[in-house]
Amino acid sequence: MAKNIADKPPLYFGWYVLAAVFFIDLVVTGSRSSFGIFVLPMSEEFGWSRFTISVAAALGAIVGGVSQPFLGYFFDRIDGRRVIVISLIIVGLATVALSFTFNILFLMFMFGFVFAIAAGGARLSRGALLARWFIRKRATVVSIAAAGSSVGSLLLVPLAMYLLQATSWRVSWAALGLVMLFLAVPLAFLFIRNDPKEMGLRAYGDSEPLSSENGDGSKAERRRGPLEVDKWAESFRSAPIWQVSCSYFVCGFTTLIISVHFVPYAIERGVSPGIAATIFGLMMGLNVVGGLGAGVLADRFGRKNVLAGVYFLRGCGYVVMLLVPSALGLWMFAAIVGFSWVATGSLTNTLTADVYGLRALGTITGVSFLFHQVGGLLGVLLGGFLYDVTGSYTLPFAIVAATLFPAALSAFTIKERKYSALYQTTAVPAVTSSA
Repeated sequence: MAKNIADKPPLYFGWYVLAAVFFIDLVVTGSRSSFGIFVLPMSEEFGWSRFTISVAAALGAIVGGVSQPFLGYFFDRIDGRRVIVISLIIVGLATVALSFTFNILFLMFMFGFVFAIAAGGARLSRGALLARWFIRKRATVVSIAAAGSSVGSLLLVPLAMYLLQATSWRVSWAALGLVMLFLAVPLAFLFIRNDPKEMGLRAYGDSEPLSSENGDGSKAERRRGPLEVDKWAESFRSAPIWQVSCSYFVCGFTTLIISVHFVPYAIERGVSPGIAATIFGLMMGLNVVGGLGAGVLADRFGRKNVLAGVYFLRGCGYVVMLLVPSALGLWMFAAIVGFSWVATGSLTNTLTADVYGLRALGTITGVSFLFHQVGGLLGVLLGGFLYDVTGSYTLPFAIVAATLFPAALSAFTIKERKYSALYQTTAVPAVTSSA
């Protein structure tokens, strides 16, 4: 008995994986979200228009989206841990390199290509990796990891603004990169693992034996959704992935524009740069509550219902900001949207995993994320272009707001109970595939 107790790990290793993923999301997303505070000082130093610097951010969105399916394929077929760790090292080096920006082409290359691709590789840890480690409470766990991005924005955006005002924007970029290299990378080396089987464990909540065979040599049975696939392309022959991905397009369309243009917008509404960064940080901080709450609710009431509610809530936030043209409207927008920002990502990932399984999940979520980033590209460019034309952000914000309500309807009409493995009552033989 004493030997069994000594051999039993005090805590399931998946929780250590979750902690590492949380911190990776914290530093990567926090650094990316800080881009907005650099818009004004960099534009003023180099004489760039608002649209010009928006192109760099938009380029990052589309390049990150295009690269995601390929990174997801490497994750699924080669070595997910290696993809995540190498990506994290590169994104740290790229962030430091941004402190040496001297030309718009350098900014486009470093932020729009190197940073964007590497950040996409690091973010695979949140959805595809955690889905391998957790079956029970999957939505809650992925939401906890997604909360790391909110905490990162809450902490790093105001910190970067403080460093920018105390020193320069160059020092601020360098500091963000060093945090990644000296804190996040060692943590990833220690705790990121591809699969529970590497540790002699089962996924959390998995009641199947570690062996894929029963005692009589037959294949073990498990619940398999009717749309579960072995190859990513098969998923796009069914409706749910299109409903999820089109809604995710709107998610990118309505969030990346805020990442780049909210702080300049708030400053032009009359608040100080420090207060503008604080409001943005509050919005990201409230994502912790919204993201975790959405995960808990999704595990209890279904993914698609909560996902639809999140899109609807975000649309209401935009309406409030546009109808209350004062600092109060900015705070109200931050409070409302703060509960909805990261919740969409975790709910999209878990719903996709439930419907299409894990075998090609990295690639499927990568393709779905491409929709998100194409939306982000268009949103960022729309904000910069219409600001230069009209001298105001009112029109682009109104346009993106209008897309959120159809997105809510698209998510709500997904037939989750029909297709999700969580609602299947009969088991089927587990399959293996070399493809």
